Amino acid sequence: MFAYYARLAVRSFRRNKVLTALMVVAIALGIGASMTTLTVFHVLSGDPIPSKSDRLFYAQVDPRPRNGYVAGEEPETQMTRFDAEALLRGAHAERQAMMSGGGLTIEPESSSLKPFAVDTRWTSADFFPMFEVPMQYGRPWTGTDDEGRARVAVISNALNEKLFNGADSVGRELRVNGQALRIVGVMKKWNPEPHFFDVTMENFGRDEDILVPFSTALELQFGSMGNMNCFGENPNDDSQSLNAPCAWIQYWAEMDPSKADDYRQYLVNYSNQQREGGRFERPANVRLRNVMEWLDFNGAVPSDVRLQMWLALGFLGVCLVNTVGLLLAKFLRRSGEIGVRRALGASRGQIFLQCLVEAGAVGVVGGVLGLGLAMLGLYAVRQQPVEYAALARLDGSMLLLALGLTLLASIAAGFLPAWRAMQVTPAIQLKSQ
Repeated sequence: MFAYYARLAVRSFRRNKVLTALMVVAIALGIGASMTTLTVFHVLSGDPIPSKSDRLFYAQVDPRPRNGYVAGEEPETQMTRFDAEALLRGAHAERQAMMSGGGLTIEPESSSLKPFAVDTRWTSADFFPMFEVPMQYGRPWTGTDDEGRARVAVISNALNEKLFNGADSVGRELRVNGQALRIVGVMKKWNPEPHFFDVTMENFGRDEDILVPFSTALELQFGSMGNMNCFGENPNDDSQSLNAPCAWIQYWAEMDPSKADDYRQYLVNYSNQQREGGRFERPANVRLRNVMEWLDFNGAVPSDVRLQMWLALGFLGVCLVNTVGLLLAKFLRRSGEIGVRRALGASRGQIFLQCLVEAGAVGVVGGVLGLGLAMLGLYAVRQQPVEYAALARLDGSMLLLALGLTLLASIAAGFLPAWRAMQVTPAIQLKSQ
């Protein structure tokens, strides 16, 4: 029966080519616009570490002076070196890591390569198990390496390919900024999007090729990149020194979500202790957010992307309304034909199903064309000068969503016209013929 209805739909399309084309184009435009913006939104709002995003927490305390204090305002988004090291020593979470972004100039062994700059990260040993960094060769450094300021490094797969042609480079020397580091590990391809553990840098499309112990980076005076906020009347000239009143370090802790309240209270107690000791001047003001809360707070999804998504969905709604009108006009123009079918024994349900199959066929054709338009739209996004441009691609989940949206749109558009068509009274139609 379904095949029979499909053949009837094809005949109907041939009889009304212009009207059918208008409906297909309307659905295609709606699907194309909505899938383009939904895909961009999906890329920007996705969970970068779904296996444990509810276990990783970004910690904040407020070491700023009393001047300018406003009750309830957000504390500093980053930590001073003193506070980060104190919390790291306290070890009140399962794992904890302090970190900052940086940059180095590599001096290759090969004479065919000129020195070049790479993005880097200074961090502590727990970074690797916390963020599930996969290793291709070797291993991460250890807490003992942190304490001993070992001159070691973990490099990216891409840098290993460039410098060592992809061979196991563990144990080899890497010269950076005039210093020698020993490679202890090579990461597999790993670049979570967005770059959630440091939102002071670019959130998307940023690769970090060298990871070095934080203590080593300080000893070798590698410097840092990203936001830094120094406060007080006489900020220390050396912004990276232990007692400098400068917030520039990101601090993450891993724990069971059920222990988050206890850790938050630990931060409050720490702040009170620092206030009693004269370092903090403001009342305890702390925050503890998991990965998705932290990204939401920092607006990982730009407001213009959200607006574009809602506008595109609204446009899809307008296209569906127009399609409903066109289908309604098409089906009611065939009232005589429908009346004859009813008189010959077709039930209302059969008429409804026939019309719904025809509407669904329009939706499928429009959806396929809409997917093509969506791919063109995503290609246009990739040409834009925005940091997330390269990520605007239709993955498997979004393809399934597109197919589901197409099916839903076609059924939604065809439901009312099909329902109206099945209400046609055969006696009235036959009498009018």
